[in-house]
Amino acid sequence: MKLGINLGYWGAGMDADNLAVAREADRLGYAVCWAAEAYGSDAPTVLSWVAAQTERIDVGSAILQIPARTPTMTAMTAATLDSLSGGRFRLGLGVSGPQVSEGWYGVKFDKPLARTREYVEIIRKAMARERVSHEGDHWTLPLPGGPGKPLKLTVHPVREHIPLYIAAIGPKNLEQTGEIADGALVIFFAPEHAEETTLGALRAGREKAGRTMEGFDIVPTVPMAVGEDVDALADLFRPYTALYVGGMGSAKQNFYNKLARRMGYEKEAAEIQEKYLSGDKAGAAAAVPRQLIDSTALLGPVERIADRMQAYADAGVTTLSLAPAGFTLDERIAALRTGVEALERAGLA
Repeated sequence: MKLGINLGYWGAGMDADNLAVAREADRLGYAVCWAAEAYGSDAPTVLSWVAAQTERIDVGSAILQIPARTPTMTAMTAATLDSLSGGRFRLGLGVSGPQVSEGWYGVKFDKPLARTREYVEIIRKAMARERVSHEGDHWTLPLPGGPGKPLKLTVHPVREHIPLYIAAIGPKNLEQTGEIADGALVIFFAPEHAEETTLGALRAGREKAGRTMEGFDIVPTVPMAVGEDVDALADLFRPYTALYVGGMGSAKQNFYNKLARRMGYEKEAAEIQEKYLSGDKAGAAAAVPRQLIDSTALLGPVERIADRMQAYADAGVTTLSLAPAGFTLDERIAALRTGVEALERAGLA
């Protein structure tokens, strides 16, 4: 199992620290660093900046939002980043959510699975440097009745195949991801619930495509906090968990809330959402079960973290992407080093 680091969003006054974290991860031998985007910093600019100042570590988008770009624009971006980084780019995609898709990009959040499948088909054609023609429900290339003609990408990526990942939570999305992608970006991954929440659907998708799980990269982003008081460390992530389980999406459409319910937290997930959407964020955070946090994060001293890393590896995780807690650069760098030490203690390095 390899280690990654999730740098999250940029532009919050910590950009210099984020770059220092990426450079230290590069020095320590981390496999990949990921950057996110929502409606603030964009991922490609950040990844270009990081790639220019690192040497070995891969740079990945977690995620490039599908409603933000046409598929051919994403293919251009991927090819460019792969070229500039010397073959170190990983393309992570996702549909985002209804509020961002419709509120920020003005793109209707409908048929996300079909939209993702078409998007990936066009990207695959473009990055293979085929002449791109496509007639689907969401994109038609070239437009009919006009001067457009099928074009092919004019630049050559460093690699013939740029790894393509999809951010997936729900069973149908996970199954499609297993079928059409090279890896899955997942969140709130609990090794104890891996089969029923994640792996079963991914495996079904791989089988549909005539493939096994061999070579498929399972990449959960896992919060991490180092120390002796596990209860206090778990409390650090109560607001984070409450935001996703309670506040991401609407009362009718919240993928993370549904995931918590599939993990057995039906009553708790309902309470968290009710409190969060009514404005009681503190109450929502207090309602998050400690076990939910503990099972989806790395908490405690290095020995305990090593044990949990082993559980993630045993559950089929191939790249463990850490999201260390800490407000200072020293805290984040220390967590990076603890991650490597824990991996070595678990015998997974």
